[in-house]
Amino acid sequence: MIAEPTLLSRSVQKENSVVDVSSCASVHHVSSERNENRQKTVRGKRKARECSENAKRKHSKSSNGSLGRAENEQLKNGDVEAVTLFEVVSMGRSAMQAVVDDWIDAYTGDRDTALLDLISFFIQCSGCKGMVTAEMFQSKKGTDVLSKMVEDLDEDTGLQYKKFLAFPWILTVTWPLDMDSGEYPLIMSGLYWKRFRSHFCEFVSVLVAQCQNCVIFDGYLLNTLISLLTELSDSRVRAFRHTCTLAAVKLLSALVNVALNLSVSVDNSQRLYEVELAKMASKRASPRLDRIQKKISELQDRKFEIENMMDAIFKGVFLKRYRDVIPEIRSICMEELTVWMKLYSSVFLNDSYLKYVGWMMHDKQPDVRLKCVLGLQALYQDQSSSKMDLFTIRFKERMISMTLDKDHEVAIQAMRLLMVISQSCEDVLSPDDHKNIFQFVYCSHRPLATTAGEFLYNRLLSNPELSRPKDGASDQERHRELVLARVRALIHFHTESELHQHVLYLVDSLWDSAGALLKDWTGLTSLLLPHTSCQEQALSSAEEAFVIELMLASVRQAAEGPPLSGRGAGKKVISTKEKKSQTDDCIKLTEHFIKVLPELLSKYSEDAEKLTSLLKIPQYFQMDTCNQENTQCVQALLAELESAVEKHRDAGLLETTARSYQSLCALDSPWHSLARPSFDRLFQHWTDTLGTQLAESLSDGCFTANEDNILEILSTLKKLNMFNIAQDPSKWSLYELGTRLLDVEIKHGCLPMPVTTEALRCMCSCILWKLNTFGEGVTSRESALQQRSQLRAFCEKCHRCLSHAERLVREQAFMCLSDVLIAHNYQLQMWDSSAGTPLLYTPDPKLQKALLCFVVEHVFTSPEQDSHSSKVSESESGDGRLEDLHRRRNLLAAYCKLVVHSVLEMSMAAEVFKQYVKYYNDFGDIIKETLNRTRQMDKIESARTLLYLRLKQEQDRGNTCSSRVQTYSSIKELARRFSLTFGWDQIKSRESLAMIHRDGIEFVFKGFVQQSEKHSPPHVSYLTILSEFSSKLLKPDKKTIYSYLQKFAGEQVINNREESWMPLIYYRASLMGTAEGEDAVSFISSDTNKQPSITNRSRSPSVKQVNSEGDQRFLSPSLEPKGNKLLKSSEDSKVQQAPLSRESLMSDKGPTSTDEVDVDTVDIDV
Repeated sequence: MIAEPTLLSRSVQKENSVVDVSSCASVHHVSSERNENRQKTVRGKRKARECSENAKRKHSKSSNGSLGRAENEQLKNGDVEAVTLFEVVSMGRSAMQAVVDDWIDAYTGDRDTALLDLISFFIQCSGCKGMVTAEMFQSKKGTDVLSKMVEDLDEDTGLQYKKFLAFPWILTVTWPLDMDSGEYPLIMSGLYWKRFRSHFCEFVSVLVAQCQNCVIFDGYLLNTLISLLTELSDSRVRAFRHTCTLAAVKLLSALVNVALNLSVSVDNSQRLYEVELAKMASKRASPRLDRIQKKISELQDRKFEIENMMDAIFKGVFLKRYRDVIPEIRSICMEELTVWMKLYSSVFLNDSYLKYVGWMMHDKQPDVRLKCVLGLQALYQDQSSSKMDLFTIRFKERMISMTLDKDHEVAIQAMRLLMVISQSCEDVLSPDDHKNIFQFVYCSHRPLATTAGEFLYNRLLSNPELSRPKDGASDQERHRELVLARVRALIHFHTESELHQHVLYLVDSLWDSAGALLKDWTGLTSLLLPHTSCQEQALSSAEEAFVIELMLASVRQAAEGPPLSGRGAGKKVISTKEKKSQTDDCIKLTEHFIKVLPELLSKYSEDAEKLTSLLKIPQYFQMDTCNQENTQCVQALLAELESAVEKHRDAGLLETTARSYQSLCALDSPWHSLARPSFDRLFQHWTDTLGTQLAESLSDGCFTANEDNILEILSTLKKLNMFNIAQDPSKWSLYELGTRLLDVEIKHGCLPMPVTTEALRCMCSCILWKLNTFGEGVTSRESALQQRSQLRAFCEKCHRCLSHAERLVREQAFMCLSDVLIAHNYQLQMWDSSAGTPLLYTPDPKLQKALLCFVVEHVFTSPEQDSHSSKVSESESGDGRLEDLHRRRNLLAAYCKLVVHSVLEMSMAAEVFKQYVKYYNDFGDIIKETLNRTRQMDKIESARTLLYLRLKQEQDRGNTCSSRVQTYSSIKELARRFSLTFGWDQIKSRESLAMIHRDGIEFVFKGFVQQSEKHSPPHVSYLTILSEFSSKLLKPDKKTIYSYLQKFAGEQVINNREESWMPLIYYRASLMGTAEGEDAVSFISSDTNKQPSITNRSRSPSVKQVNSEGDQRFLSPSLEPKGNKLLKSSEDSKVQQAPLSRESLMSDKGPTSTDEVDVDTVDIDV
């Protein structure tokens, strides 16, 4: 029986007790019968509070010391006095051990009252704002007890209750219905509740630790506590289930520690017994042996009792909750299970328990899988793999497959798990397994790639047997042999992976683990330069190419650092320490390569591929490390650069050399005075050469060069175009040279196609440089007019080239036009008014139309039209199609940029938007992005551009939509796709949608005069297309638009049921189906019942077809989703409170519905 909360004698224990566990009140014990609990008056509750735990604790502080030490410590610090376990633990300001000691003292004095305090603590931690009733279990047979163990709803009081047996009590927990809302301490956000969770777990652990030598074995405390947690963890209420499951598994973890201490005590006593038994009979003390033996038996009994408690918790809580519907509960179970296996391996580390971890690695929630993987890492690191052989064999494939997990953190930890397994179990992972795992160094997610790189380094590159140096070798030779062995191992891996274009990603993955090897530029270059003592270890040409690529990638990584393109969501903020390390690496590589690079360039001067890679290294030099000693090295480097561009004509090599010159010639470069004259000499030489060649080849306005001169002119033009990116070529009059070539082509058409394209590129670069430098100083009006004349002349020349016979010339002219016009538009936007008169140029309508026609003819064409008639292999055909698609995408993107940057009018994009459905797979992303950008620029104009230009063209041609079924259906599908681009934010797109409906109604009915009942407007079918946008309207907007339709069309037309008016019926249904609470299908069916012949018409869209498209506007009331029913009343009331007029329809504000259906409460489970 339970004692009264006063200091009466313990003989009064026949009555029941009630505990009020409201969220902010103390725990109350009131003597009453359970059946009278729900009928208490306010006066009775006040009497109960008079005997509350507040008064009890104030009195017991002086007598029993319940929570006295903790409270005194808080009062000394000036804190608010806490009177309940929940308040003390939630505050977390006092030492947890003092709180537990106070409770133990109270338990020693009055165990029933203290135990009820503990029970109330767990109920309160669950967020329960209800009441606990405790009555003694007096029935010996317990025949009707099991039938009373229920969890149900009391319809009389409207309260939920759970009645269960926590021996020796029958507890009844009563709580209001709002507890199922989902808010309870363990899931609340904020730092306070995170600390509460840790304090809650700490309290359970400290409670068991402090009680392990006293009351834990009294057969009363833990039995009741385990019964309580087992029953509440099986509740349908999530708060009880979650909180008590956490408490139960933490209790089991604490009992594991107790069992471990008992095991140590048993071992110590056993050794002491053996020592005493080994003594001689004369010196042996039999009473001492008996005491030790008795102690051993007692410890073993206690250990057996603890293990029984652990088994009860495992079977009563874990086995029911490890597959709970709440992922947090499953995560708790898996996390604690691996802790038990690690701490108490003799009991838990076997296949009977490991199977649960293996099963839950297939869980749908990533957090559960993560807890399993982290737990297994700890188990394999503890050298316990011998007990996990069967588990490893059974679940190896699953652990390997988890490296492909959609959750990145799970995939990373799975990779680390395999790394640990590989280190502890050599023969578990096969060579094929390692090969597949190592491929993750090329994945796009950098943390996973770096983890795989660490695995690769530990497995392949850090093997101590990788290199065995010869006896008597010097330290330098030993180091070179080690670098060579590691590089060859890396070459072997890279060759097997067959991903030869991904060296940069391989270096990025290995950077954190193999940084010492990758930054050893001295060792890497020693492999490329001649070495007298190691001729037999010389690298092959393919190996040299890989070492050069590896060296270049490491230089780039040291200078720029991660992330690479495709790795990393955003720009990484570099810390001061990382910045300093990066600067030091740049200084080291600059000091090394400024001396070694000329020799390497000289060695590979004939190999264009290797030379291109080496020529990229100067772009990463740290320019502030210049000194007098490096001057000769820089001069030698510049000489090698000049030699490279004179020997080779490869476009990639020329561009790389130009970029390197650009870095060396920068104004802030200390080598500017050396590099700029070298660059000017090259450019002047090529300009003079080109001028001489043109003087010889152009006579009487005709191009008369032979093949050798053509190749020389083409080579010179390529070099000039590549080096245009480094410096402004205006002072060399390069534009005039290009104009001479292009004038000959326009007048006579005798210029070779490659020369024409290079001349266009050359002139375009000159124009772009002039636009870039136009506003740097004060600009006169004459200068602005001259620049505008030059820009207009270039655009006219490109306009003429758009009709050239060669496709490459047409495309080059189009790209040059796009680049120049966009650059001019950007210059106008960034123009400083203090710089003088801006350069104004607007493309004439003929040029705009020519650009549009070019895109329509060259982009929106089928691949078969451009394919060659000759038969080619499937692979070549596939590559050709990809290149053709890439080319057309670039052309379309250039045109869309012109629209987005307001160079062309938005209406010029209508022809592009028309192709959205037909070419969705090829250009859908580009067109959709253009739609979004134009909508952000001007919502109204964008809405008008979508469809009405096409419909007006149909009107001008005299064609109706109904007479052209194919055109009508394509426009309808196009409208459906466009309606999807508006997204779910109806408020954001409200104005545009209203404009679409308003202009659509005017387009159909403007100027229409009904002559007979069957006479309908020529474009009435457009209303069916317009209905595709009705689902995006707000309900009050539908009413406003319907009123506008009635006003514009007239009541007589609205109620017409003739076949020719079917589109109007559908459009009216799409507006009224939701606006007036009707459903479109029933509305249409009621209309069409009067005209049964209409349903047999093939042109009339059937109701079944509409339903098959999944449009919720046409759902019948019986098929309406449940959520809609729950929201219906609130939304209707909001609409009635805020009706919108036509003027308010154009505003950005409107009614929104924020009601949500709570579906978080679910039934359990297993």
